[in-house]
Amino acid sequence: MRTFALTWPIFLGIFNLKAVAFPTYGSLAGLRKEQLDLIIPTLDIRAPENPPGALKDTSAKLVNDEDHPWKPLRPGDIRGPCPGLNTLASHGWLPRNGIASPSQIVTAVQEGFNMENDLALFVTYGAHLVDGNVLTDRLSIGGKTALTGVDPPAPAIVGGLNTHAVFEGDTSMTRADFFFGNNHDFNETLFDELVDFSNRFGAGKYNYTVAAEFRFQRIKDSIATNPKMSFISPRFFTAYAESTFPVNFFIDGRQNNSQLDLSVARGFFQDSRMPDGFFRANGPKGVQGINLVANAHPMEPGSNVNGVNSYVVDPTSADFSSFCLLYENFVNKTIKGLYPNPTGALRRALNQNLDFFFLGISEPGNAVGDSGCTQVLPFGKD
Repeated sequence: MRTFALTWPIFLGIFNLKAVAFPTYGSLAGLRKEQLDLIIPTLDIRAPENPPGALKDTSAKLVNDEDHPWKPLRPGDIRGPCPGLNTLASHGWLPRNGIASPSQIVTAVQEGFNMENDLALFVTYGAHLVDGNVLTDRLSIGGKTALTGVDPPAPAIVGGLNTHAVFEGDTSMTRADFFFGNNHDFNETLFDELVDFSNRFGAGKYNYTVAAEFRFQRIKDSIATNPKMSFISPRFFTAYAESTFPVNFFIDGRQNNSQLDLSVARGFFQDSRMPDGFFRANGPKGVQGINLVANAHPMEPGSNVNGVNSYVVDPTSADFSSFCLLYENFVNKTIKGLYPNPTGALRRALNQNLDFFFLGISEPGNAVGDSGCTQVLPFGKD
């Protein structure tokens, strides 16, 4: 259960909600009806923006340009576990404070990195449904943030891209597992391991071969050290996808050799910074290389069930042979579990965002589109 859901009832018993500055991006997921009844009237409700379609010009182009220079963080700017979104915010392709609408995120990942439209829709609206505020149409790219306007200060309980084992999750390449406390900040030890694997398997570059070996190593490390390690859907999919993203999105679009320089990799992962004169990918990119990474060391979804080194396969989890099950479980279990009985404006907003999410797997011709999956409507039709 989310920390937010656990701490909020106690919080309501101590503080008057009117004194609380509930952030525009504060997630409503997992709250009880009486909590929603108190919070929703305080929100500035906005109709969800329609997401943008595919780019017309998908050629390589300069994206670290004079209109999008890197700038250091200002007090209050939010960053989180995704180096790609952190970088887009630090270059102004997203609002530099790290708070955006899903439509802005879809636009930014397409314009800044040339991400395929269907993948952009799928990951953005999936994250928004879990970690964003569907009523205000805002999402933080960061993790937990403290509520303000109370004395003593409230605990850090308002979410961003923080729901564990969904998009953020165990076995990250440069962030520690959730169990160890800090799953958001750049981890130098893990990056040093990435460098070592790049030297051993990629002649000093990060590529799909390195991605396969390092992904497998990170899975083994988590099994051996994290008693709560979880590697089931949807994290099972996003872990393999994130291993390919540096090759697909962090290499200059004029290069075309799938070999990522490690100094460039550090710039993205640690500093949220594109190299000087950086060109986005030449042509739309998605999860190219994911089969190479997954098939090098086949794993079945599962988790540690009784401490470290107790990994057990979970037959109920989707895997690469059952993509529609990933979609169905995410909607019927994850979203329905977080919002068991939404009504009114909240129900309408959830349905609209679920429609946008489904667009990511129903549009033909791209990375995950045209999947043949049937749309799931957990809250019925409006």
